[in-house]
Amino acid sequence: MRIDVLNGVNLNLLGRRDQSVYGAQSIHDLETQVYAWARELDLQVRCRQTNHEGEYVGFLHQALGTADALIVNPGAWTHYSWAIRDALEPFTAPFVEVHLSNVDEREEWRRHSVLTGLGGMRVVGKGFEGYREALGLLAERRT
Repeated sequence: MRIDVLNGVNLNLLGRRDQSVYGAQSIHDLETQVYAWARELDLQVRCRQTNHEGEYVGFLHQALGTADALIVNPGAWTHYSWAIRDALEPFTAPFVEVHLSNVDEREEWRRHSVLTGLGGMRVVGKGFEGYREALGLLAERRT
């Protein structure tokens, strides 16, 4: 099973942002851990990160022809980017929306996800372990 892990805006600043919210580890640490967990589950993953919304949309378009599943963390775009929602909508394979912090218990504006209603699973507030949980959920659905 091939899974694209798509991280969005400001996730490259992990370890430098508010560590009480996002932890002390870097995006490199996260990707290293995701690759290790994927090997344990006999999954193939490709991790990508961008701070450019159009590039993120491009990642989603590319996944249509290459990925069997997705893990998406668009960062702040989650709350307002209808372009990202529209790019994810044609993806009929399973996907998991992941957020390091518990966005459901943070500021009011963070509690809304434009991805709601697309049929994806959701993991919030578990830090890096949320990605492990997402990989496990997708591994359970492999054909």
